[in-house]
Amino acid sequence: MLDVALLGTGGMMPLPNRFLTSFLLRFNGRLLLVDCGEGTQVTMKLLGWGYKSVDAICITHFHADHISGLPGLLLAIGNSDREEPLVMIGPEGLRHVVTSLCVIAQDLPFQLEFIELPYRQGILPEPAKVGSYEVKSCPMDHRLPCFGYSFEFKRAGKFSPEKAALNQVPMAVWNKLQKGVDATINGVSYTPSQVLGPPRKSIKVSYCTDSRPVPILAPFVKDSDLLVCEGLYGEMDKLQKAASHKHMIFQEAAKVAKDANVKELWLTHFSPSLTNPGAFVQEARAIFPKTSVGTDRMSKTIRYEDEDEEDES
Repeated sequence: MLDVALLGTGGMMPLPNRFLTSFLLRFNGRLLLVDCGEGTQVTMKLLGWGYKSVDAICITHFHADHISGLPGLLLAIGNSDREEPLVMIGPEGLRHVVTSLCVIAQDLPFQLEFIELPYRQGILPEPAKVGSYEVKSCPMDHRLPCFGYSFEFKRAGKFSPEKAALNQVPMAVWNKLQKGVDATINGVSYTPSQVLGPPRKSIKVSYCTDSRPVPILAPFVKDSDLLVCEGLYGEMDKLQKAASHKHMIFQEAAKVAKDANVKELWLTHFSPSLTNPGAFVQEARAIFPKTSVGTDRMSKTIRYEDEDEEDES
């Protein structure tokens, strides 16, 4: 299962009742953060999932409301006694931006490792692998290089004793093969494919903010269990204003969700002038019914399709 939480839902500037947009995932006890505006460490503390297990931070782009909270958060992670390296993923120039910000967060007890993504419109960079996380990125259309992210948690097929017997696989290596690891016994090598059925449905979560809709976006987030997408404004008459600043409104995010056949849409990154986003959610639901207005620390557990059945067996 995968736990997800919106740490904040605001764009441009934090408000007394709304932190800046940031998104947190937890899988097998390990955390991955997307974006880190000022105050992120505070709302993370309120959520209560801890700091020490943050293995990667993905940055969509280098506007302050998406990255200015990084020095404080890294210091908080350092104070949690973390010593393992932490991976930073983002557009080209990430190392320079983070190093500059961290002039006020020096002597961290862990190393920062950088994966810089080449920005080419319409071309997906190579996926990055961080622990159990496979991080896919998609170039967006903003006022400077910006990426959307998708995280897919794949699942091997079920163990099949019949298949193992058919392939004459010794029982002594069954356990290892079930875990997806090749095994050798008596000089003979065996692979997981000899004992496992077809792969089961994965969990997929996607995140996009600060962009106009681009043709590649719907295919990129296709069939996501959850799409978190910006809706800077809820009013249709704000479309031209949003477009001029390279943002989306509620209805555009809903159309992306519909075209991509996602299961659920959470709206986020609201303008400070949008004091009551819920007043406009019905306009988005008219396009995509499974739309929710995000709130700070809104969370959800996403399970594999047959996970509940397995828990009961």
